[in-house]
Amino acid sequence: MSATFHWQASSTSGTKKPENDDSWVVFSAGMTGSENLPPEGAFNNADKDIIFAVSDGMGGGNAGYLASSLILENISSIIPKTFKAAAQGFHPDYLEQLEIAIEKIHEAINAAGEKNQAHKGMGATLTLAWFTPENLYLAHVGDSRLYLHRNGETVQLSQDHSFVWKKLQRAEISEYQYRNHPRKAALNQVVGAGHRSVKPQIAAIPYLPGDQFMLCSDGIIDGVWEKHIHSAFTKHSQEPSIIHQTILERALENDGTDDTTMITLRVT
Repeated sequence: MSATFHWQASSTSGTKKPENDDSWVVFSAGMTGSENLPPEGAFNNADKDIIFAVSDGMGGGNAGYLASSLILENISSIIPKTFKAAAQGFHPDYLEQLEIAIEKIHEAINAAGEKNQAHKGMGATLTLAWFTPENLYLAHVGDSRLYLHRNGETVQLSQDHSFVWKKLQRAEISEYQYRNHPRKAALNQVVGAGHRSVKPQIAAIPYLPGDQFMLCSDGIIDGVWEKHIHSAFTKHSQEPSIIHQTILERALENDGTDDTTMITLRVT
């Protein structure tokens, strides 16, 4: 069953540094090719899949932005190849293809870092939502996030790859303690950064008409609490652009030191 997706995307530089290390992409992919899509729009996936992704880069100089942009450039190149294989009679598994793709990108980011001493150790997070007519396929590394709002409930589908987040999920610490923990940003999984391997969270998740989603970098989370995200979805359930603006304005007002990147979308 195909669906129509309405979305809004944006990225705002933080106040603590001059460069914006975040990147985002929205693109379609299918048998007839792929196409990058604008920051706001509507798209029906009857003939092509639609993919949303956010990446938060890390590293000195411009290495953070380079890492995040390279990751999204690579994912925009690799995913369409899945359809070329299908056209030749192969039927690749989406979950397997995403895992292979992230492993390749991980190796490419590390190789790029080794070529330039100024970029050594660069890396980035990745949160990707790939919508086919059948399922949402999630690929995730790091602490950027994917939220789902459905039937009045808001849940985080992605899992932050940090020890402190796991303590929060086990109710060993409160959300306040999590936000103020000195090791909140210490990640045990990242794309690149000189790590020998990467273990992404990969999942297939059915989606329904009326579902709302948000992909975001941790700069958004620094400025809003979980209750604020839920409230924005609940009050403005039919308008991705208003949800987007409501959450973004609160995040910037409450913090805004880190880069803030988000994509909000609604399925009809």
